[in-house]
Amino acid sequence: MEAGNQMPVTEFVLEGLSNTRELPSLFFLLFLLLYLLALLGNALTLLTVLYDPRLHALPMYCFLGHLSFLDACLSSVAVPKILAGLAGPGGRTISFGGCAVQLYVFHFLASTECFLYMVMAYDRFLAICHPLCYTVVMSRRACMGLAAGTWLTSSLCATIHTALTFRLPYCGPSRVEYFVCDIPSVLKLACADTAADKAVILANIGVVAAGCFLLICISYAYISSAVLKIHTAQGRLRAQFSTCSAHLSLVLLFYAPLLFVYVHSYSSHVSDGAVAVFYTMFTPLLNPFIYTLRNKEMKKALRRLGYGSALSQNGTKS
Repeated sequence: MEAGNQMPVTEFVLEGLSNTRELPSLFFLLFLLLYLLALLGNALTLLTVLYDPRLHALPMYCFLGHLSFLDACLSSVAVPKILAGLAGPGGRTISFGGCAVQLYVFHFLASTECFLYMVMAYDRFLAICHPLCYTVVMSRRACMGLAAGTWLTSSLCATIHTALTFRLPYCGPSRVEYFVCDIPSVLKLACADTAADKAVILANIGVVAAGCFLLICISYAYISSAVLKIHTAQGRLRAQFSTCSAHLSLVLLFYAPLLFVYVHSYSSHVSDGAVAVFYTMFTPLLNPFIYTLRNKEMKKALRRLGYGSALSQNGTKS
């Protein structure tokens, strides 16, 4: 689309989810409930890791604390705007600057989660394949460095995406065919040739997502080989399910819808929005339950947290 003499866009209108338009009140209550449960579950997981000294001293649970914080934030980028749009047409409007901020934060958090899953896979690889040197390699300093690296690298990636997207002129139309300001849906509205920007952005996203996923697969190939060498069936089962099954479940829940959305990123499939809602709303909701139900250490820590709270209340009453 050529810019011509048209006025630049100062605000966008988010179309939201087309499948929710017939029953907005019902979907508002449903999404609000899911959002609150996701916040509660991730807050409880983060509190448990911070409260229990046995957990926050272990790298895996340090990373889990970061993941819980990320999930709560990722939900908060998209869901409140979805709820505002369901509450009334005025809630779908977002300023030009607000759209840029939303796009940056959305990709910043999603990229951080990609890198964090890779780091968690590396942690499991060291713990299972090289247990004798695990505590030396994955020291507290190394753990903090890896966590900080995921945040800083993701910030750089999100800055590149946002700069490439909003350096283009936007002069109308202003209706974003999505529930958040995401790159493919916003680029469609640019009044200029977007071919080069699309190529660079998709290459960047592809390298990050595919690279992280490939390294995760390599880590679990080595882990599977090490687990199969455990002679007793009981020991093999314990090694598999206590340390890896929860993380693998989270990886699949995150990457499957993400890959689907970006493979179809420049098409107009209605289902893409529904799939994207899965990793912005349902995955953050399911993550705390998966780690709680499939991880013995988390179950024990939750019981200790509940027992400590009960003792504190009894002490206050007496």
